[in-house]
Amino acid sequence: MLTLKLISEETERVIKGLNKKHFAGAEEAIKEVLAIDKRRRETQQELDQNLSDAKKLAAQIGALMKQGNKQEADEIKAKVAAIKEANKALEETKAQAEKDLIAKLCTIPNIPNDDVPEGKDANDNVVVKEGGEMPNLPEDALCHWDLCKKFNLIDFDLGVKITGAGFPVYIGKMARLQRALEAFFLEEARKSGYLEVQPPYVVNEASGYGTGQLPDKEAQMYQCQLDNLYLIPTAEVPVTNIFRDEILDEKDLPIKRCAYSACFRREAGSYGKDVRGLNRLHQFDKVEIVRIDKPEHSYKSLDEMLEHVEGLLKKLELPYHILRLCGGDMSFTSAICYDFEVWSAAQKRWLEVSSVSNFESYQANRLHCRYRNAETRKIELCHTLNGSALALPRIVAAIIENNQTPEGIRVPKVLVPYCGFEMLDDKNF
Repeated sequence: MLTLKLISEETERVIKGLNKKHFAGAEEAIKEVLAIDKRRRETQQELDQNLSDAKKLAAQIGALMKQGNKQEADEIKAKVAAIKEANKALEETKAQAEKDLIAKLCTIPNIPNDDVPEGKDANDNVVVKEGGEMPNLPEDALCHWDLCKKFNLIDFDLGVKITGAGFPVYIGKMARLQRALEAFFLEEARKSGYLEVQPPYVVNEASGYGTGQLPDKEAQMYQCQLDNLYLIPTAEVPVTNIFRDEILDEKDLPIKRCAYSACFRREAGSYGKDVRGLNRLHQFDKVEIVRIDKPEHSYKSLDEMLEHVEGLLKKLELPYHILRLCGGDMSFTSAICYDFEVWSAAQKRWLEVSSVSNFESYQANRLHCRYRNAETRKIELCHTLNGSALALPRIVAAIIENNQTPEGIRVPKVLVPYCGFEMLDDKNF
């Protein structure tokens, strides 16, 4: 959530940033925020003045009663009572203004960093780096869904039977490869200084609000309506909420956390060839890295996170490129975002496997995640960052397609110690 200080002091910059994100009605929204805040402040000023007047009048009552001037004392009592009655209405007006202000601020996205390129959609994203070798496959190379069927690695139809589309069943060596990838990603995060946590897979409304999934994004989340809880779309939500309503010491920053979790996304409106096989699932596994930092260091943290994710792809021997997302393709909450995509050789397309974002103070303002400045002792908002390191399904799709042979799928060397075999094939035991 944008701060009132930023909106009121840098109004034009905020409007310009919202326009860069192609947020419709940016100027009108900011004007409405300022108007509501003005109403709130004017009401507070009137309340303060009334309380001051009532206090001065009340001080006169005792003296008048001692002087035997009961009639004048009663008149002042009536004035004080009238002020108190008026204040009840003012308190209601103020409370409603505060409620309206928060509700409006929640509808306004974060503004992008100056380095974010102009653009409307994914076509305007900028490739900032490429790496890895493109595989040279024969013309009759199979897509991962056909390879999974050929070697009995993943049963998509069984998942439909048990739950529905988008919930595959992993079998034998493929189940072991899933575990291997999770262990590899977590171990690499540990080596990079991330403390592993194992968070809940369901969160309450306050947690969904804190990281920006709520309100207004319920359609993309699975809800446990009886208990008013939500299945997490990413471990970012519970891990970042560890620091909700906390005041941290500057000496402890940056805080680095990682977590493995299953992720649940309704993906409402998704259809067509882009959702086939592992390309888009309703349940999938992912390792997430999260940082809480002070503002002047958060972009250094972002660079380190980008290097970490890139290192994983290099070790997995996957061709990749890194995209800096344009304003129109960024998420609601991010100030800057980089996507990592790997080349899926049989599908002949790039698959997104990670997004690494700096939210600056946007999430922290919603979370009340703050730190105490060691020099000034003032309480300031933190910056929050997160990234996928990595999401499994499309990584698995690329590994399967890029490393296929007639006998099976070659496992990247870095994973062999974790899974205990060198080939994915139909010898599943």
